[in-house]
Amino acid sequence: MSVIEVGFWHELDQNKIQCDLCPRYCKLADGQRGLCFVRGNEGGRMHLYTYGRSSGFCIDPVEKKPLNHYLPGTPVLSFGTAGCNLTCKFCQNWDMSKAREMDRLADTASPEQLAKYCKTHKCRSVAFTYNDPVIFHEYAEDVAIACHEYQINSIAVSAGYITDIARPRFFEHMDAANIDLKAFSERFYKKLCGASLTPVLDTLLYIHIETSVWFEITTLLIPDENDSNEEIDAMTQWIYNNLGPSIPLHFSAFHPDWKMKNKDRTPASTLTRARDIAMKNGLRYVYTGNVHDTSGSSTYCHNCGLRLIERNWYQLGEWHLKSGCCENCGEPLPGRFEDSHGCWGAHRQPLYLQDRN
Repeated sequence: MSVIEVGFWHELDQNKIQCDLCPRYCKLADGQRGLCFVRGNEGGRMHLYTYGRSSGFCIDPVEKKPLNHYLPGTPVLSFGTAGCNLTCKFCQNWDMSKAREMDRLADTASPEQLAKYCKTHKCRSVAFTYNDPVIFHEYAEDVAIACHEYQINSIAVSAGYITDIARPRFFEHMDAANIDLKAFSERFYKKLCGASLTPVLDTLLYIHIETSVWFEITTLLIPDENDSNEEIDAMTQWIYNNLGPSIPLHFSAFHPDWKMKNKDRTPASTLTRARDIAMKNGLRYVYTGNVHDTSGSSTYCHNCGLRLIERNWYQLGEWHLKSGCCENCGEPLPGRFEDSHGCWGAHRQPLYLQDRN
């Protein structure tokens, strides 16, 4: 099953329909697909063409999503489909997000099969990642519902580019999320992503105010595009003032890819500088990613300074939490924690759910 009729659309004049799932509001004649390529008009109704299809399955550490305050050390079954509703020139999963030949790329699995695979492989969560789950909303929703029957959590790794209409139903079924805040300027979003900043900020506010979803934020810093002191200062002040001091923020290093191979890699010093600015603005849990930085990737008690969770890449070391609180001073650490961390470690385990001949 790969093609199903879906919602979040309405009829227009001249035999067209409009997609209301993301802020692009694609207007489609019969036979046309949206920019995402996976939703389209078929016979005057909206259809999703990738239901039950994936570009691959892999068991990852939850820290790779990245989520540092959500069941640390536990394994996550990760998968994505194809297509995307953004056009990021720096996309680091472009082979999946820009894929157009799903029959060649896809593995298949029903929501029930995925839930059973998670249970069999002792995954604590399933993660919708690699490309944005917003565009395969219905498949992600059904997988989340099936996984909840087995007490398996659902994680959305998303750019947050979704409409007011679609947000409530999508996040209703998510337990955690990492939202990719790509920059803090409309110029960047328009020039490099073909999108707009405002809907992403609206998504962050919605999750924070209207849901119980645990969420963290990631910003990929690209040299001379979104890494100035001024922009990082403005962004982290907005996060502090609107989302509070306890939202974990990840600054990640860019490497040349897709249509931005002319750019240099992000120096580790840029991530450290951004982290310093964010913490001076009051954010308590700020991390560096895609670089080897044990100090910048570990978690510290904001009250007494004790290192609560040591991270060496995705491998966990010291653990000084008791009932989610600092062992030294008793200060609670925001997030979802258990008495001990998981032992999955840093390795990745690809899964092939169907035979490929």
